[in-house]
Amino acid sequence: MEKQELAKIMAELGASPEQRMLNMMARLRDKETGCEWDIAQNFKTIAPYTIEEAYEVMDAIEREDMVELKSELGDLLLQVIFHAQMAEEEGLFNFADIADGLVIKMIKRHPHVFGDKTYQNLEAQKQDWEDIKAKERKDTNILDGIALSLPALMRAVKLQNRAARIGFDWDKPEQVLEKITEEASEIVQAKNAQEPLIRIEEEVGDLLFAVSNLARKLNIDPEIALRRANDKFVHRFELMEEMAKAANRPMQDYSLEELEELWLKAKSVAK
Repeated sequence: MEKQELAKIMAELGASPEQRMLNMMARLRDKETGCEWDIAQNFKTIAPYTIEEAYEVMDAIEREDMVELKSELGDLLLQVIFHAQMAEEEGLFNFADIADGLVIKMIKRHPHVFGDKTYQNLEAQKQDWEDIKAKERKDTNILDGIALSLPALMRAVKLQNRAARIGFDWDKPEQVLEKITEEASEIVQAKNAQEPLIRIEEEVGDLLFAVSNLARKLNIDPEIALRRANDKFVHRFELMEEMAKAANRPMQDYSLEELEELWLKAKSVAK
């Protein structure tokens, strides 16, 4: 599309970025002149794309790619206006309602900025933030309001943090390490006893829960730690492939011992 034509369409859509954005989505969803795919979508079909775009934002941040981050934030914003347009069509709410709801929420959750409340330290502020959120959700139980749809590691940390608020927590990371050793030995016991797979799965879950707890105690995000471990594995494995190609020998022909040697070489190069 020519720049002149693009500028004309932009002008037709509105004078401000917000107007252009909302009018664009309304046109995409227009039952007669819109896009067939966009018209066919609903809240449930769009939800996976919303999650995917959030992860792509995170990926751009991890790679410190600010050009890509700008683009990915736009894609994430598209998800917001998509949901807003569908809600407006059903008479539920609109983009302005979302924006005002957000502003009101932030004002209420920052009484030290928009009011005269003071906190002794950051921890006290964080505790009040959680208390305000709990009142907004009208929680009746301590673990209420932690979304089931969160990635498992992220949800584990949120559950642990919530339990820690009433003192149900280890004092030191070393105690969690002991728990990890205990959980690992229970996996071995279950396997040796030829327990049903569901029991072994349960023990593996307990181990992962304990590992996420250790990360939390060390102020490490386990989701990010695992993503970086994945990236490191990919990089080292690709180095192994390069070594195998340089030797003119398919990796499938290597024995496990030889693959271990390649891994150690890749590991030393990739440090």
